[in-house]
Amino acid sequence: MADAQASWRIVVTSAIRLGIPVPAMSSALAFYDGYSRKVLPANLLQAQRDYFGAHTYELLDSPGKWVHTNWTGHGGRVTSNAYNA
Repeated sequence: MADAQASWRIVVTSAIRLGIPVPAMSSALAFYDGYSRKVLPANLLQAQRDYFGAHTYELLDSPGKWVHTNWTGHGGRVTSNAYNA
């Protein structure tokens, strides 16, 4: 897979540029990119979850530390604990 990655990207980007739908190939490439990364850029998603539902988020530089940001300045305190199944 790693050897064919450059060609795979060229095929997908060329198809997109030409307006040729390649949903399976582009989705597979996006899945491959996500699966092969140690850290994903999910910061925006985590911020949205925290804003709309006070879900908290874990700080990358402080593993195990979950925090909530009071985005609007209104509302009460939010606490969270771990759930291990």
